[in-house]
Amino acid sequence: MDRNRSPQGETAQILVEFLEVAITSVVFLKGVYPSGAFERRRYMNVVVQRARHPELQQYIHSSVNGLLPFIQKGLVERVAVIFSGSNNVPIERFVFKINVNQSYGSKLEEADLAFSLKSFLIKLPLSQSLMKVLPPDCRWEITAYFRSLPQSGTSKDAEIWVPTDTQQWQQAPLITPIKSMSSEPLGVQLYLEHPSLSEPKA
Repeated sequence: MDRNRSPQGETAQILVEFLEVAITSVVFLKGVYPSGAFERRRYMNVVVQRARHPELQQYIHSSVNGLLPFIQKGLVERVAVIFSGSNNVPIERFVFKINVNQSYGSKLEEADLAFSLKSFLIKLPLSQSLMKVLPPDCRWEITAYFRSLPQSGTSKDAEIWVPTDTQQWQQAPLITPIKSMSSEPLGVQLYLEHPSLSEPKA
């Protein structure tokens, strides 16, 4: 049986395509690059931004698509876009918490799933007022949080992922929900994380 034709395989494929578009939208909204580095496209009948710069496009594409086999197996818990200052301490995190039902056996209703994911792309630009202004010397990265670590010796897919050197906050972060959906076989939550007011200053 082709794994990609299973409900989990199809769901993972749709999710990966969505994450690529959503992460590009986040980077565009944060203004890390000039607006000319992006171009307007339609995805799920919503106007979105697509990276024009080949290296930027490739980084987002390869990072997210590298997660596909792990999402299919239910190993990925969260995917985050982390914006950090020059001291490597996070200023802001956009977190996509995902859950693919591994026991789902019915036929996947792609139209329903697409409709639910489309609402995230509509909500993202509306949440810009919740976002922090970034310093000019900031950096960003895509980070995945695994429920259990894939074995690097047994899978070429695992070898592209390396431990992050981004520092963690000492206090629990402030969390601002942006959007969530819960349907079979996929659940997604998108929320913003900012450092606690009591977080020690770097």
